[in-house]
Amino acid sequence: MEFNAVILAGGRATRLGGVPKPSLKYDGDTLLQHALHAARGASAVVVVGPDVPGSGGGAELVTSGRAGAGGQLPGRILRAREEPVFAGPAAAIAAGLAALTKNGESSPWTLVLACDMPHASRGVGLLWAALESSPGVEGAMAVSVDGRKQPLLGAYSTAALEREVAVASEGSGLTNSSVFRLLARLNVLDVEVPARSTDDVDTWEDAAALGIDYELEADVKSQEETLEEWCRTLLQAFELEGVEVDINEVLAVAGVAAHSVVRPAAPLTTFIAGYAAGMARGIGQASDDASMNAALELARKIAKEYSESGTGTE
Repeated sequence: MEFNAVILAGGRATRLGGVPKPSLKYDGDTLLQHALHAARGASAVVVVGPDVPGSGGGAELVTSGRAGAGGQLPGRILRAREEPVFAGPAAAIAAGLAALTKNGESSPWTLVLACDMPHASRGVGLLWAALESSPGVEGAMAVSVDGRKQPLLGAYSTAALEREVAVASEGSGLTNSSVFRLLARLNVLDVEVPARSTDDVDTWEDAAALGIDYELEADVKSQEETLEEWCRTLLQAFELEGVEVDINEVLAVAGVAAHSVVRPAAPLTTFIAGYAAGMARGIGQASDDASMNAALELARKIAKEYSESGTGTE
């Protein structure tokens, strides 16, 4: 099928200490190169995100190269940036479509990929097969073996995407908007993809599980030490020196909220969870540790349910 591709390679990577995901390496190539390999066959590709040194794709157009398992990169690679920066994946998709149009790259289908899924190529062929066997639909979206929908591994009608971007732009806009909301009116097929196809990298634990390398361990350690020092400083300022805070758990819950709702939900969720934990502790319902753990677990549960209801975003 004739298609262009939009690869989302922006984001703050907060739970990775700000380390850019496109530059992380897996099986000898960067995650961006693996995403480009998954988009092989595209007439043109636009990478939406900052130009990250060492990520395998500069600001210039790239015509060929190695990308995972020896595959060739797509023939024409463009660069774009969502406006404002860090406005979220829906805004990034819109920026990618605009860049393709500006450069005269027209195609009936658009493959949308997040750059942090090194095994995405396992599912792309199934998306095209589903579309070819189901005329009249407006897209196909990957679904993991456990039933989780992943709109950032999907193939969609370019005309339908452009239509929905235009509608959203005339309304509330796309900044920090849900990708599911952008796609809500499309007739999209759910396509089950092989195990691990949608596994992404949000934390260092995710990276380790996938076998992803990162060479600047000292920088990562520095980030972790800074967070711990900042946590101690805040606790002292609020006269809470005796309270133990599981930083990784707090960040994990924030990440779930950011993916399941919208990105600004992360700080809001952790604030409300912390406030609720403090209230519970204040009236003697539970100890500091128990009340915080219960609040974080409840926040995580609600965020996941929100996502499963179809109103959140990946």
